[in-house]
Amino acid sequence: MIKKVKKAHLKNSQNNTGILVLENKKIFRGIGIGYHGEATGEVCFNTSLTGYQEIISDPSYAGQIINFTFPHIGNVGTNKEDFESDKIWTRGVIFNSEITSPSNYRSYQHLDAWLKKNKIIGITGLDTRSLTNFIRDKGAPKGTIAYSKKSKFHINKLINSTVRWGGLKNLDLAEKVSTKKNYIWKGHKTWKKEYGYRKNNQNSFHVVAIDYGIKKNILRYFSDFKCKVTVVSCKTTAEKILSLKPNGVFLSNGPGDPAATGKYAIKIIQGLIQQKMPLFGICLGHQILALALGGKTKKMKLGHRGANHPVKNLINDNVEITSQNHGFEVVKENLPKNILITHKSLFDNSIEGIKLKNKPVFSVQYHPESNPGPQDSVYLFQEFINNMKRNAKKKRS
Repeated sequence: MIKKVKKAHLKNSQNNTGILVLENKKIFRGIGIGYHGEATGEVCFNTSLTGYQEIISDPSYAGQIINFTFPHIGNVGTNKEDFESDKIWTRGVIFNSEITSPSNYRSYQHLDAWLKKNKIIGITGLDTRSLTNFIRDKGAPKGTIAYSKKSKFHINKLINSTVRWGGLKNLDLAEKVSTKKNYIWKGHKTWKKEYGYRKNNQNSFHVVAIDYGIKKNILRYFSDFKCKVTVVSCKTTAEKILSLKPNGVFLSNGPGDPAATGKYAIKIIQGLIQQKMPLFGICLGHQILALALGGKTKKMKLGHRGANHPVKNLINDNVEITSQNHGFEVVKENLPKNILITHKSLFDNSIEGIKLKNKPVFSVQYHPESNPGPQDSVYLFQEFINNMKRNAKKKRS
């Protein structure tokens, strides 16, 4: 239910302990869960049926409040293994149904307790379908989410907080979420039901990963492919990266406006391309790569967030079901001629992948590491490995 607010203060029944106030002064009421307090961010929706712990812990959601369209969130609890980041950057979460008692052999903590521990504000019992329709029609709005046990909310204050927030456009969040200290990944592979995580003891290639908000499962996939990974901060210079003697460089996912991050990232990437370094980018890394190659990006009215997005592979002429999380896109118009479009969205025909025609450089807009989501696109890691192999062979000859 959506209502316009006229009163400065609002006191609801004991059940209405959670509230979401949008920038146009519309409100959604529900039951507060998680951390007590308030937070402001961009309100978006995610259509995934599973993987809520990975979604909430994805650094790409920094500055955002996630509205989950699937009604039953929290039913498998939370575990100690499915974190995508050591710190949770998501501003808030919105669920349709009350969280039931967890039922999963891996669960160690109720989602509500996990949200409290990670200081994430949430609401249940809200009409998520109505909110999703609103976002679909109007675009992702700014909003403030609040949880008060006493059901006391200062609405004007919440509205002011929402309006004053500048939004994600022109906002560089990569610098905020990026590692402050370079490190070598411990080498754990992707999780397997039979034995959990195992360490990678073989390092056939050395990958330097530029951290714009990297997910741990990306690092695990590189371990699956027998790669040593050195993770560096987003402002590490091309000279410093090259001094680490990598076989290839990975440009990670991350939050915020690629044009804002590009103010320092473009020069770094251009320096790597000049040295003919194999590059592989995803999500924000894909967008910044396009900027470094002379392309442009723009904010989408409706971003892509879910684990069921169909993408057409224009090279292989097949369709991949992909996991996505982005609110900006690479612009098709005036794309430099040396860039080949390799993938496109079957939802809106937006660019989902590019490749440099004369160098081992490529990227995709979606998340091939499949956490959460299908595994249709894991082949992209192998493609990057093959580029590193060919490049190493050229250097030897």
